[in-house]
Amino acid sequence: MKIHNFKIGTGKVLIIAELSANHGHDIEIAKKTIYAAKRAGADAIKLQTYTADTITLNCDKPDFIIRGTIWEGQKLYDLYKQAYTPWEWHAELFKTAKQENLIYFSSPFDKTAVDFLENLNVPAYKIASFEITDIPLIEYAASKGKPMIISTGIADEEDIQLAVDTCRAVGNNDIILLKTSSQYPAKIEDANLSMIPDMAQRFNVIAGLSDHTAGELVPIIATTLGAKVIEKHFVLDKSIGGPDASFSLDEKEFKQMVDAVRNTEKALGKIDYTLSKKAKKSRDFSRSLYVVKEIKKGELITKENVRSIRPGFGLHPKYYFEILGKKAKANIEKGTPLSFDLIE
Repeated sequence: MKIHNFKIGTGKVLIIAELSANHGHDIEIAKKTIYAAKRAGADAIKLQTYTADTITLNCDKPDFIIRGTIWEGQKLYDLYKQAYTPWEWHAELFKTAKQENLIYFSSPFDKTAVDFLENLNVPAYKIASFEITDIPLIEYAASKGKPMIISTGIADEEDIQLAVDTCRAVGNNDIILLKTSSQYPAKIEDANLSMIPDMAQRFNVIAGLSDHTAGELVPIIATTLGAKVIEKHFVLDKSIGGPDASFSLDEKEFKQMVDAVRNTEKALGKIDYTLSKKAKKSRDFSRSLYVVKEIKKGELITKENVRSIRPGFGLHPKYYFEILGKKAKANIEKGTPLSFDLIE
């Protein structure tokens, strides 16, 4: 699977910087954030495409008042009016990302957003955690034939299976599921990263992480467990404030996370039992068969005059029992690496 020119699932992890609401309603801050994401090592920048009116109602009823989160007491409509990225910015922000050689795409929150993003030729769609139950939206986005990245924070197994089946029903098999804790910020104990390899196998998809915890520990562990995509909220400067600033990484923190993930990839390496040049050189210090006591011509090879010791320039120790009891062809000095041409 490819998103733009980035091949997913083999090679390095795709690292996505989520711009979200971290722009203070200033397009110049948004553009500077894209530049900073590039400097920090991101592979992609992601927006969110909605308005307060496309995502909720301007309603004061209790159902529309937020409880139990960092946005306690706010009206949904007011939060989304504060957090949304103006649609008229998208083209310019995507142009900025392209100039920075960053992949760019967005999360649509209704069909009009999908149509809008189609006109901007995005290479993928991201379905946010809280939209995983919006089957008509998933079906419509998946029908465009582009990779679908779906966060699973509020989903049970049935929800995930339905979302995956919905994509496949319209002929779209390019599916990435992201393990997500839909708390803002999220606690490490709620990360439940063991789900990443299980989701990949259970749903036959590529799996990754959308992370709302602090720091880089969770992305590092996710990488070791096979995550192929990692998404983190990114902010130019936390002093800008805004709905998402408290659980976003700034440039320094994001770069530390990227570096940690890249070093984890290096440490994981690949399954390959052939020895590198360095490993072969290190075999010089392994054990081999050496003459440890002078042997006269015609004398028998015994446990007393030949041993397996370091370094590794003599016969492989696997020949030890084979050569015991054989005769020396010539006098052999102590410290000589044993070879077959010295034995009758």
